[in-house]
Amino acid sequence: MQELHFAVPMAGAILCTFNTRHDSTMIATLLTHSETKILFVDHQFLHTALAALNLLKPPHTKPPLIVTITYEGTPPQSELNTNAYHQYESLIEGGVSGFNVVRPTDEWDPISLNYTSGTTSRPKGVVYSHRGAYLNSIATVFMHGMGARTTYLWTVPMFHCNGWCVTWGLAAIGGTNICIRRCDPKDIFDNIDLHKVTHMGGAPTVLNMIVNSPVTERKPLPHKVEIMTGGAPPPPLILSKMEELGFGVSHLYGLTETYGPGTLCLWKPEWDSLPTEERLKLKTRQGVRHLGLDSVDVKDPITMESVECDGKAMGEVMFRGNTVMSGYLKDTKATEEAFAGGWFRSGDLAVKHPDGYIEVKDRSKDIIISGGENISTVEVETVIYSHPAVLEVAVVARPDNHWGQTPCAFVKLKDGFSVDGQEIIDYCRNRMPRYMAPKTVIFEDLPRTSTGKVQKFLLREKAKALGSIS
Repeated sequence: MQELHFAVPMAGAILCTFNTRHDSTMIATLLTHSETKILFVDHQFLHTALAALNLLKPPHTKPPLIVTITYEGTPPQSELNTNAYHQYESLIEGGVSGFNVVRPTDEWDPISLNYTSGTTSRPKGVVYSHRGAYLNSIATVFMHGMGARTTYLWTVPMFHCNGWCVTWGLAAIGGTNICIRRCDPKDIFDNIDLHKVTHMGGAPTVLNMIVNSPVTERKPLPHKVEIMTGGAPPPPLILSKMEELGFGVSHLYGLTETYGPGTLCLWKPEWDSLPTEERLKLKTRQGVRHLGLDSVDVKDPITMESVECDGKAMGEVMFRGNTVMSGYLKDTKATEEAFAGGWFRSGDLAVKHPDGYIEVKDRSKDIIISGGENISTVEVETVIYSHPAVLEVAVVARPDNHWGQTPCAFVKLKDGFSVDGQEIIDYCRNRMPRYMAPKTVIFEDLPRTSTGKVQKFLLREKAKALGSIS
């Protein structure tokens, strides 16, 4: 994948990385929508790819040429249900050493296509330009404090926003890639120890996995390992435990539509002397724009006026600049809606503090309105996360005939712990306004998308089916 991030654009083609967790039906949908001509497949996912090809509908969709990346245990060629079959290494060996790079005719030409976590019926293909990818690659390297001796451990998938553009940025500084086949705490600690890893990245779910790993799977870090986290506001408790293990955590924020990272909670030296709880709370802010982005702001989605910098007035996070997508492939309507008013609308609700740092409170569709009060599910989840028995939590709205909506918490407990719903409710009531505390607690595994995000729409459906609590 790392090689293809360079080879595909250099051949004048567009890179489109598919999520390895997708099933054959989704892969078939994306192959059709993207009009893929060549499909590179690791042998581990060959069965899924072949099943996807069987779902394509000729002559409307021409099956792509397949190139397999083979290792020991790869099925023989006879098992491939395709006439166009090549092996990756053979393809490379047959290359022309004097090949002239096919450079873009314009810096706004597309370099890659990335699909968001959507439904099979309406995938959103986000188009990246050469200019945007270049700028975000450099910005990410600066944000993460990388240098020529950087050794980067890949736990952020390269199919996700082109690895937050680190795929290109790491090569620009001459860094070293360490790749693992699965995101497993033991593999993470083993590789950090073996390769003296200096930097890595990971969503809060990865951080949660690391801090809750068995002590027997851990190894002392050879030095402080800098880790970037983003995707959802990380709970302060998780940040604290990561620091105790020897990681230096920096928090960034962005979307697929912003090439991954768009802002960083740029750390201020004076914050080091603050009490731990206050310091960790500051670190969960989404912060300020990076050097490659023109503008980020929190605006009223109707009037497009900027909200007050008081840490209270809420609006929608909006972006503008070269590191914002060119648009959604074959979806003019969705593109126009996303850029209504001249800014890219993130769909995230946030406040802006007096120092200009933004803090995301919730997704606009996730906010709970109870008795006329807005409740941030992120704030409720943060409190529940701090309970020693809780491994994962997601909070959604449950309908209520009297209050309109009330918080409903879906909780997964750590192994060996046993608590009831009332204990979680009481724990919250002792730590936040009573109206914000959940009135319902359900213990179960959380459903996730192929990119690891909690599927809150499924949880909302479950909560809705429960009916009113009062």
